[in-house]
Amino acid sequence: MGVTLTILSLIVLIPLTAVALKAAHQSPEAFWAAAFNDRSLAAYRLTFGAAFVAAAVNGVFGVLTAWALVRYEFPGKTIVNALVDLPFALPTAVAGIALATLYAPKGWVGQFLTPLGIKAAYNPIGVVIALTFIGLPFVVRTIEPVLRDAAEDVEEAAASLGADRLQTIARVVLPALAPAWLTGFAMAFARGVGEYGSVIFIAGNMPYKSEIAPLLIIIQLEQFEYERAATIAVVMLAVSFTMLLVINAIQAWSRRFD
Repeated sequence: MGVTLTILSLIVLIPLTAVALKAAHQSPEAFWAAAFNDRSLAAYRLTFGAAFVAAAVNGVFGVLTAWALVRYEFPGKTIVNALVDLPFALPTAVAGIALATLYAPKGWVGQFLTPLGIKAAYNPIGVVIALTFIGLPFVVRTIEPVLRDAAEDVEEAAASLGADRLQTIARVVLPALAPAWLTGFAMAFARGVGEYGSVIFIAGNMPYKSEIAPLLIIIQLEQFEYERAATIAVVMLAVSFTMLLVINAIQAWSRRFD
């Protein structure tokens, strides 16, 4: 316990406390002005909103991907399995450049979206795309071991009692996956909130439209506004911690019925 608390304090608690103390050097009026001006609020909305949407998208397609990898054999399965982990190994800047190249108006994918009136790159949509890319492995790798351990005879028993495939999935499989799904969702969401490298290349970084909160922190630091940067960081920390606390509480509640 002593070693754990020491490492936790050095790596997590002390740095976060230092950020909070740096923000506390300001007056309440200055703190409020830095934390909740129009530009900061727009950055918060995009950051947390895009992270939530991307985590929700990964929550759907992550389950489907994990299900295919666990329950089915198909050509190229090893390659697909390796590609799932690619966002873990790929530098975020490389991912951002690749996504911006693909989804730019004249890119391989963007050229087909532009005639439809969809501007993916240099737009909030690009932020969601980048966060979906980097968050998918968290959901897949969290759900995959649970699916492997799930007994298929339970599904067979449900089928023998008259349940069709959709009823079996809705009433047997998904409830068993719920705690792992929430864990993967929380990890993808947290990763998305703090993502910087892959987003700035595809977002466009326009204030009030496609500027994320981590970029706003960097801008404040470059202008030597350390207290204002710490203030935005404290707000992001508080919101992130609250949302993760709620998700963990839901997980604990759901485990009562296992």
